[in-house]
Amino acid sequence: MAFLHFKTRVRPQERLSGGGGRGPTDYWPGGGDGGGGRGGDDNLPSYRERLRRYRMLIAFVLTSVVMIFVSFTTAYVVRKAGAIWDPARNEYVGDWVPTSLPVSILLVNSLVLLVSSLTLEIARRRAVEDVVLAPIADIPGIRVSRNRSILWVWATVGLGLAFLGGQILAWRQLRLSHVTNISSSFFFILTGVHAVHLMGGILALLYAGLSVWLLRPPETRRIVIDVTAWYWHFMGLLWIYVFALLYFAR
Repeated sequence: MAFLHFKTRVRPQERLSGGGGRGPTDYWPGGGDGGGGRGGDDNLPSYRERLRRYRMLIAFVLTSVVMIFVSFTTAYVVRKAGAIWDPARNEYVGDWVPTSLPVSILLVNSLVLLVSSLTLEIARRRAVEDVVLAPIADIPGIRVSRNRSILWVWATVGLGLAFLGGQILAWRQLRLSHVTNISSSFFFILTGVHAVHLMGGILALLYAGLSVWLLRPPETRRIVIDVTAWYWHFMGLLWIYVFALLYFAR
């Protein structure tokens, strides 16, 4: 008598997926095999892959910024130690004149920038929560705050603009003191280049803050806030370095 043997394949238990075509909730939202919650297009990078790529990009940008300020620091130190030949004294004499910095304004600016790093870090954490809660936000009967990070983003933008306003005030005070020498020129160059780089971070945060009205998904906002937070924290550390260089090496 013949017996028929059937081979049974046991399928692994599938993870729950979020609504709206989003990826599995126990991974990065949109981080499945599809295109990050955009209809499952395999040609589109996943949410986690996009986050990794942008983090690598910001690391490259920060490396370039480091090289710029290393060059400025080298020029500052070499010029400060430089000397010119004085025929009357028959020797080399230094022509470096220290600049009296508006220390009180710069200290307040430093505090403002440090506080802004704190608010942006809170925004970054809230953005992660926004992404995690996004799949259940459309479920009937469940109320979820969709944009918990936005308030902290706008607070960081305000503090960043306050820092730039303080820098303008410091530049104006130094200019009104009629101090024009090599030392003051380096002050304007170093603080000015730092301010320009900080403005780039403010523009990125403005995009993140307006993403709600631009109908961007929370994943996009989280990526922008995450990489900008890396950049912003670095700008805070860089400012402490610039301030210390100008104050102690003058």
